[in-house]
Amino acid sequence: MKRWIVCFLALTLAGCQANRPAPAAAPAPFDIVIEHGHVIDGTGSPWYQGDVGIRDGRIAAIGELADQAAARRIDATGLVVAPGFIDMLGQSELTILVNPHLPSKIFQGITTEITGEGGSVAPLTDQLVEKDRVGYEHLKITPDWRTLNQYFARLQKQGMGINLATYVGATEVRRVVIGDDDRAPTPAELDRMEQLVREAMQQGAVGVSTSLQYAPAPYATTEELVALASQAAKFGGIYATHMRSEGDAVLTALDEAIRIGREAKIPVEIWHIKAAGKNNWGRMKEIVAKVDEARASGVDVTADTYAYPAWFNSMSAFVPPWAHDGGDRKMLDRLKDPAARARIIKDMETPGGDWDNEWQEIPGPEAVLVSVVQNPALRKFQGQTLAEIAKARGVKPIDALLDLLVEDEGYTYCAVFGMSEPDIALALSQPWVSVDNDSQGTAPDGLLGEEHPHPRAYGTFPRILRKYVRDEHLLRLEEAIRKFSALPAQRMRLADRGVLKRGLWADVVVFDADQIHDVATFENPNQLSVGMKYVLVNGVPVIDDGKATEALPGKVLRGPGYSGQK
Repeated sequence: MKRWIVCFLALTLAGCQANRPAPAAAPAPFDIVIEHGHVIDGTGSPWYQGDVGIRDGRIAAIGELADQAAARRIDATGLVVAPGFIDMLGQSELTILVNPHLPSKIFQGITTEITGEGGSVAPLTDQLVEKDRVGYEHLKITPDWRTLNQYFARLQKQGMGINLATYVGATEVRRVVIGDDDRAPTPAELDRMEQLVREAMQQGAVGVSTSLQYAPAPYATTEELVALASQAAKFGGIYATHMRSEGDAVLTALDEAIRIGREAKIPVEIWHIKAAGKNNWGRMKEIVAKVDEARASGVDVTADTYAYPAWFNSMSAFVPPWAHDGGDRKMLDRLKDPAARARIIKDMETPGGDWDNEWQEIPGPEAVLVSVVQNPALRKFQGQTLAEIAKARGVKPIDALLDLLVEDEGYTYCAVFGMSEPDIALALSQPWVSVDNDSQGTAPDGLLGEEHPHPRAYGTFPRILRKYVRDEHLLRLEEAIRKFSALPAQRMRLADRGVLKRGLWADVVVFDADQIHDVATFENPNQLSVGMKYVLVNGVPVIDDGKATEALPGKVLRGPGYSGQK
């Protein structure tokens, strides 16, 4: 070969080597690898064996990761690895300020909560703060915010153990503009209410909500609610509702919710779907049929359930709506007035009517369990039935109920046993039904541990896994996990959560499917559920090897209308 050819080849080879890209740097080690688990990804697909690698708070890889570097490895052999659970109605907007770790939630596997049932944490005014003084004092909270942005800033400053999103309440904007009076808004007032909804959506609310059984919400017409829901729809929001009736008029109330969805062009979420009251047991078939019919017609309606036979609400819900006109203090004045009290009792004892008369729905006073009071002198009654309290006081049960409300400044809460197990199971089995806790986050100790909550506060999700998956085989484990994760994430437009998939936030639970169970009972509710080995929120363990950590990795989750304004 001629010398010049040899030189040319040598120079060419050297040039190629010089231009060759440098070897790629080795990928950064995973922060955590959860290995050898039964991965249930949240979609409803069957489980598979695999490893989940987490880096910078997100799922970085799923597969065989035995040879990959990791700062920490968690052995999940024989355990389920699944997306964190999403509580579709959580009520923790205030208690998260008392105990940001929310142990009752994380020991169930809840990593995200949606809250704001009709009355939301904002907007607020000085007048509303004063009206709701008893509730704030009960939790020893100073409400120093007035807007959602200000509330979210307080959350982010203190830290939080779970992720949290909220609706703006139709009741809240009504109270800001009109107060607690039983009247329609003027056109100017309705404009102001619509503006408040728009502002809340721009600040990150996920939609607008109603709780139409509790005054002053019943004073709103369907047309008023359509107007507010239409504003939320413009920002990609949802209309969520505790319907006007869950008892005798439940189908009429469902018609109203469907109408709002259709006319406002907004998805509808029915909170804690139920057939309430012994007279309505067995009517879940009609409720399901009506939802299926609405969905077939093109109205996007879904629902959620907490799957217990008792609901939980303010004892003031037994009092007819007219007696609430003007707010709690006016209601208490009426309860103290003999003539007004006689009219209240007559309405409660009269079947029918145009309101959801819970006194007619309960099987008897033994079905009402007093749970939370504000007055320390009444704390001895927490955990007792209304029948027991009436007997001890030597009065009729209806008088015991009204007396407790007066003595407790209207704050008293109770559990009411008014649902049938077959109805609960039928609702839970529907493919469009997810799960809600319908209870504020709490703890067995400290200030929150002094209350006597509904056991669902501690046990909803583990109860479903124990009772309806493991014991009764109503649901496959994979379907239950879908109801806990992908289904609610899809509903709430949480596109980066709810499924175990590369790139999504690492909200992850690791538990023993054979051991997980609820411990809380109606008699002794302040007990944490058992079986969660690890719970990660945004890639950080809040439960580590079965024990709570001090981490507060939760995030405020804002809706699709969030504009970034402060």
